[in-house]
Amino acid sequence: MNKLQQNAIARKAPPPVEKRPVERCVHGFTIRDDYGWLKADNWQEVLRDPAALPAGIRALLEAENNYAEAVLAGTGKLRAELAKEMRGRIKEDDAEVPRPDGPWLYYTRHNAGGQHPIFCRAPRSGGEPEILLDGDAQAKGKSFFDIGSASHSPDHDKFAWSADETGSELYSIRVRSLGAGQALDYPDAVPDTDGSIVWMADSSGFYYIRTDENHRPAEVCRHKTGSDPSSDICVFSEHDPRLFIHIRRSQSARFLIIGVDDHDSSEIHLLDLADANAMPWLVEPRAPGVRYDVEHHGERLFIRTNSDGAEDFKIVSAPLANVSKTSWAEEVPHERGRLIIRIAVYPDYLVRIERAAGLPRIVIRHLASGGEHAIAFAEEAYSLGLEERLEYAAETLRFTYSSMKTPWETYDYNLATRERTLRKRQVIPSGYDPSQYVTRRLFATASDGEQVPISLLYRAGLRLDHSAPLLLYGYGAYGSHVPASFSTNRLSLVDRGFVYAIAHVRGGTEKGWHWYMDGKLSKKQNTFTDFISVAKYLIETGYTRAGRIVAEGGSAGGMLMGAAVNLAPELFAGVIADVPFVDVLNTMLDASLPLTPPEWLEWGNPADDPAAFTAIRSYSPYDNVEAKPYPPILALGGLTDPRVTYWEPLKWVAKLRAMTTGSGPILLKTNMGAGHGGASGRFDHLQEIALQYAFAVTCAAGGFNDGAWRT
Repeated sequence: MNKLQQNAIARKAPPPVEKRPVERCVHGFTIRDDYGWLKADNWQEVLRDPAALPAGIRALLEAENNYAEAVLAGTGKLRAELAKEMRGRIKEDDAEVPRPDGPWLYYTRHNAGGQHPIFCRAPRSGGEPEILLDGDAQAKGKSFFDIGSASHSPDHDKFAWSADETGSELYSIRVRSLGAGQALDYPDAVPDTDGSIVWMADSSGFYYIRTDENHRPAEVCRHKTGSDPSSDICVFSEHDPRLFIHIRRSQSARFLIIGVDDHDSSEIHLLDLADANAMPWLVEPRAPGVRYDVEHHGERLFIRTNSDGAEDFKIVSAPLANVSKTSWAEEVPHERGRLIIRIAVYPDYLVRIERAAGLPRIVIRHLASGGEHAIAFAEEAYSLGLEERLEYAAETLRFTYSSMKTPWETYDYNLATRERTLRKRQVIPSGYDPSQYVTRRLFATASDGEQVPISLLYRAGLRLDHSAPLLLYGYGAYGSHVPASFSTNRLSLVDRGFVYAIAHVRGGTEKGWHWYMDGKLSKKQNTFTDFISVAKYLIETGYTRAGRIVAEGGSAGGMLMGAAVNLAPELFAGVIADVPFVDVLNTMLDASLPLTPPEWLEWGNPADDPAAFTAIRSYSPYDNVEAKPYPPILALGGLTDPRVTYWEPLKWVAKLRAMTTGSGPILLKTNMGAGHGGASGRFDHLQEIALQYAFAVTCAAGGFNDGAWRT
């Protein structure tokens, strides 16, 4: 940190950021970037080794962190209170409901005071449990540690896990032997993977995805335990940078399922896990606009697909002997507005999760008779999920339920008798009374007449007199829906008088696949205007007033924050932008970045398509910062983030400060030892949430309106 930066922080003034203009011409338009130099030339090296960051950029990030702490020093007591409250709602020595597999019950738990999960098993017939992997012990001495996946071998004699130790999402896979009553680690760590692990049926090795030099999943490899990873066999490769590769085990445990997809289409390859020398075979070639995924059942495949105009998906089946589309037979027809999200297959049943009118339900079909029944709940807004099972031949379905006021519940459901057994209800040690809270589902009218769903949580007895502060959360991208599920952390805001609202804007799939399609590419502006329509509706209906709303979103939701505050800064008391994707135009023009080529089908390719260039330039938050009174903004970044690189929020904050005529501070806090997900420990993560919530409380109370940060 130079002396100028030190003096600025001492005065509670922002650290100076030098402008070094760079111009380039694209489609006849000149783009000027004053802060492009903040992208380190060796950024790929930094992902693997954060110490490689150039000294000048590191000094600036540290100065930004120090400035943010100086401005937020007055919130220290509140942050400590918030973190203590949130931790008090966590049962620290909690354990998940065990999952049976053969002679064992597998589960994870946490120790009191522990930051990371502990993987365990206990004999199914009764007896003392075993610790397979102690996450706290593995993380000891490391500033970042995240377990990507963990899996025992089919013979129960080995345990494999993947771990990221920088936050860059480059996972190394390790294996330990569980025999002889003592866990012994094999020396052959497999580096630079995406973290996925699928065991071979004979337990001699596993399949994984190897990433390339550009941090992209490129090859599916077979590793024999105990061998040198450099000799691993590549069984499948896809070096088109626009495509993603995923692997998983079929629920029947017979196949490795290799998924290849982009934001428009997909295809599946199957590999027999029982054949030590197997190579994958294709189910159906990828076609523009057609998506599908599969599950295996005996001599057939069940396929969830949007083919032949099934916008919200249908389910078909095909014989394994001929799985091509010409053999697909319809099992569950398409219904527009009923989005089929996921399928699960049992020996006698086909299970699906579907969502209609924004609410999910689980539908169970008896395969022999074709009879169906559904599991649903009565609250206005709630969340349902299927838990992964380890045994295929089971008659028990495990699902989870929660709402914004109902803590998480885990149920076992007998598919034959329809008996529902509560296996676990989330415990909140500090106490919780759901009758003191209200959850609602409302709809705001968008600028084009569409009805935008809103999920709300607030204290019972709230007066709708425009006085309450409100946190408005949004995402709206990739077809991801934001579930109306329970979070103990939100109670720290709601108990302080906040309304917590989720705007289910276009770009997600809350109202079906068209809700996603109407919020991407040339229609991306709908995401932003939906969010503003929701804010205005909540003002009109008395839940809050202009200048009392704190907006929050992360990643692509951070783009939403940047666009919304460019369009209507007067609505917001403050904005929290977590790892915000705000430098959209420059990022989509840079094909060397890990996610740029795959993202062209989500946002458009501005290098090749003048219309996409014009559309992205019209909303890209960084490119549309203007001289206007921006509210206080807190941006959060991660130095080793491969998804939203550290320089995006850094550049955005610098430009905002240079342009704003507002009285609130523009702050940046970068985690110098983490990536996209922030701190890896469960209690360390609470400190980050406490910072965000303290900022929100201060903004809603007008605590940054004196302009002292400018002195």
